[in-house]
Amino acid sequence: MQYEDLIYEVRNGVAWIIINRPEKMNSFRGKTCEELIQALYKAGYDKDIGAIVLAGAGDRAFCTGGDQSAHDGNYDGRGTIGLPMEELHTAIRDVPKPVIARVQGYAIGGGNVLCTICDLTICSEKAIFGQVGPKMGSVDPGYGTAFLARVVGEKKAREIWYMCRRYSGQEAAAMGLANACVPHDQLDDEVQKWGEELCERSPTAIAIAKRSFNMDTAHQAGIAGMGMYALKLYYDTEESREGVKALQEKRKPDFRKFAK
Repeated sequence: MQYEDLIYEVRNGVAWIIINRPEKMNSFRGKTCEELIQALYKAGYDKDIGAIVLAGAGDRAFCTGGDQSAHDGNYDGRGTIGLPMEELHTAIRDVPKPVIARVQGYAIGGGNVLCTICDLTICSEKAIFGQVGPKMGSVDPGYGTAFLARVVGEKKAREIWYMCRRYSGQEAAAMGLANACVPHDQLDDEVQKWGEELCERSPTAIAIAKRSFNMDTAHQAGIAGMGMYALKLYYDTEESREGVKALQEKRKPDFRKFAK
């Protein structure tokens, strides 16, 4: 398959899936999500692949979530909100190979959610993590909230979502959102090293272990499915649209005037 929004490479048994939209801070539109799903399953069921790296092109961003230029109450693809997010998140969890998030810059919004869901996250000292939903008229009502609490703890997860602050790579590693934080110029070597080390492990044992971990939070798929319908209803409100309008007009949003 020829990809428009991705680069797909295999490096010594490690599949690198790179979001190639650096001019958009590697934000995803409908096509990006479709290609990510296809690429994840391609790598996930290739017997010659031992690990998968999810990355973003350029130096500025890993991924900054949904492309706001493709969002006007609904995104430009298929699915409940115009993005097949449930399927993308499921693909990361379902493929029987470990998925490593390689974070060299901003991992914001939906990009932060991808880091949360990936099996492992390795970041640069230049990485910046955080959420923006309540500042933008959006929220992730599935894995991005419920599963984040499993990763960093309930209090920290609520802080991340309610306060919309920024966290360094070192802070992400300290809270458990990242497995390791390394100097920027060592990031690719470190990620590849982890990937190649995984290739030396028993693929069947890894697949069983991954499924075993997932079983404990499998119910969150149902939460995510229901949550996306709630999110669609929210996107249809003026309160949510205020976030996009404010971004376009380069001003602070005034959500309170729409509160009921």
